[in-house]
Amino acid sequence: MQDELIRADQERSPQERLRPQRSRTDCPVLLSQRLVLRAPHEEDIDALAHLANNANIATMVSRMPLPYTAKDAADFVRRTKAGEIGKCVYAITRMDNGEFMGCCGLEPDPDDPGAVELGYWLGEPYWNNGYTTEAAHALIDMAFRTRDIDFIDARCRVTNVASRRVIQKCGFQFQSSGMVGSLALGGMVPVEWFRLDRKTWVSLRSWGDMR
Repeated sequence: MQDELIRADQERSPQERLRPQRSRTDCPVLLSQRLVLRAPHEEDIDALAHLANNANIATMVSRMPLPYTAKDAADFVRRTKAGEIGKCVYAITRMDNGEFMGCCGLEPDPDDPGAVELGYWLGEPYWNNGYTTEAAHALIDMAFRTRDIDFIDARCRVTNVASRRVIQKCGFQFQSSGMVGSLALGGMVPVEWFRLDRKTWVSLRSWGDMR
């Protein structure tokens, strides 16, 4: 039986092998070289409140209040557990010591069942170490492998050079510009919209396997 399953899988194209056989709604713990992505929990509240209470972060994330208090952090953890914030929210933590560093997640597009949107933020003490790109790679791979989707979208403020660099390093292509609301700034801000399609992701994964 195992040999038959292996032969059947080998007969499928690379795109078919990397497309899930059925849609999944669970969000497994994700491991990368240096990170563990897991569900946020109560022990994260103090670190979450400390890192998120930063204008350099809040003004770049559309739905983060400023100031950001322990009450906001506790409410965030509660809402993620209840499934009220997206469908798959992760705490970004260091593998070596479990330290909380930020959050990332996937949110379904209500207008397009074949797409989800990637979001992330990382505490300022951890910037410029490649952690955000590493977390995004893990989340993107999980999304395409376990969900029957064709696209992942990502948006960033036009002034957020670091976030744009992460998006581009993950293979996303620019689509258009627009405006979104910013809770911290109390108004609309210009953003850029990027998209990664399944075929491009398969190609990138194949190139990685060849190196």
